[in-house]
Amino acid sequence: MALTLADLIPQVAVIPNLRSKSKKQALEELAVRASKLEKLPSRDIYEALLQRERLGSTGIGRGIAIPHCRHPSVKRIACVFARLEAPIPFDAMDGNPVDLMFLLLAPEDAGADHLKALARVSRLMREPQTILQLRAAKDQASLHAVLTQPLTSHAA
Repeated sequence: MALTLADLIPQVAVIPNLRSKSKKQALEELAVRASKLEKLPSRDIYEALLQRERLGSTGIGRGIAIPHCRHPSVKRIACVFARLEAPIPFDAMDGNPVDLMFLLLAPEDAGADHLKALARVSRLMREPQTILQLRAAKDQASLHAVLTQPLTSHAA
């Protein structure tokens, strides 16, 4: 059975107004939220994210970033979503600042499942209507509802 975003993102993992001023600060705050969900030291998650960002920015364009990493202490794929209060520079592919972020954490050995989770988030973020809904949502519950709605598109 394929994992859905509803499986990956509990409502408590949705941050409606992240007040980060920089890429590093945003990654750090996402790591703190993920550490509470996964019972891991936030520093470990943050360091793994920074290591991944050194390979190339996870800013995919249109104001969206999908920072992701694998970690030996992670037991299952987990996701945290944040909408930033103000867009921040993120070295994105299109040069635009980022205001929507998905943090994906995966076990060290979750090769295919990690890629499927990344693809699932990417597919959702290709929908212009979804992006508009995420930016317009009023609170954590409405953001979670947008994130976990079934995909209507047939895009791959």
